[in-house]
Amino acid sequence: MLTVLLVCLSSELRPELFSESRSQSLDRAMDLGLAEDHFSRPVGSFVALDIEQLKMAIEECKRLILELPEHSERQKDTVVKLIHLRLKLQELKDPEEDEPNLRVLLEHRFSKEKSKSVKQTCDKCSTIIWGLIQTWYTCTGCYYRCHSKCLNLINKPCVRSKVSHKSEYELSICPEIGLDRQDYRCAECRTPVSLRGVPSEARQCDYTGQYYCSTCHWNDTAVIPARVIHNWEFEPRKVCRSSMRYLALMLPRPVLKLREINPLLFNFVEELVEIRKLRQDILLMKPYFITCKEAMEARLLLQLHDRQHFVENNDMYSLQDLIDISSGRLSCSLTEIHTTFAKHIKLDCDRCQAKGFMCELCKEGDILFPFDSHTSVCHDCSAVFHRDCFYDNSTTCPKCARMTELTLFQFSGLRKMVARY
Repeated sequence: MLTVLLVCLSSELRPELFSESRSQSLDRAMDLGLAEDHFSRPVGSFVALDIEQLKMAIEECKRLILELPEHSERQKDTVVKLIHLRLKLQELKDPEEDEPNLRVLLEHRFSKEKSKSVKQTCDKCSTIIWGLIQTWYTCTGCYYRCHSKCLNLINKPCVRSKVSHKSEYELSICPEIGLDRQDYRCAECRTPVSLRGVPSEARQCDYTGQYYCSTCHWNDTAVIPARVIHNWEFEPRKVCRSSMRYLALMLPRPVLKLREINPLLFNFVEELVEIRKLRQDILLMKPYFITCKEAMEARLLLQLHDRQHFVENNDMYSLQDLIDISSGRLSCSLTEIHTTFAKHIKLDCDRCQAKGFMCELCKEGDILFPFDSHTSVCHDCSAVFHRDCFYDNSTTCPKCARMTELTLFQFSGLRKMVARY
């Protein structure tokens, strides 16, 4: 930890500070930086004076750290003292007690962070957030991070509001309009940009196709939905900050209807066909569970709580679903859940077994269920038969025939009663 601090401090110092060592400077630094009591709260008009003294003490401590023998006890003590001086200076400049815990701005809901991590970067000024000595906020909706001093400078609305009002993807691959159509300005903050990097480098977002400045585009990468749907390509591409946050929030949302957007994808991706069959089976199992007391007590359907749309339909997908299908994770987890569901219906629960079907065409074999791979289901009455007996509904369904005969009988009886009266 000490080595890291020394490296960080060394990068802040001027090259000339590495020159000759002066004993008088050392003594003055020790007197100013270590002897004075900078930890008592200044009063009234002495605040500005104490801030200047603290700055002087910090500079002398930094000089002293470089001139002392490396890893010596005296150098370690000076580093600790420097940290305390910086904390005190930050307290005088930016008092923590004056900062509210929650602030609402441009639909952002900023919450004050208590973490002292130094691995965060301000989304507004693009500099490091030193959590140990600086107050910073995070939006609870889109996770936009910034210094407290940058809050009033923010001009970007919360991305979550866009997700809530318009949950859809750009389905064209990198829809570029050209830098000239943007008037050679950043698409977000309108800062002048150019491909030559003067005055600021123009960086293209692969999701929107537009160009952004280096403040709005940090070369973050993300999977592009349009490339996945049209090319089944999952290579992360460079996107701007706002697109990165938008894609992250949209990742688990089931807004992609592949059957309408690109139905040919099922002809080339076998994994998609497998997942579609498993989802269709799960929808056929759902009526068994919602009428089974044991299944409700065991909360079997909650095994899909992170993919709730799987128990509502079989044609809507989220981008996270497609990513997991490509990696093979979804196939493994969904097959395991499918096996658990089928075991409950066919083996563990007598009530669910009683809701099975016998093939009325051959009247042979075991109890059939609509999600069995060797069965066919009548689209009109949902009766289940062996696939060989009722292939592609080419045979008349006995149950439908009975229902038709019963309907005709009831209708003729009704006509006789009307004629009688």
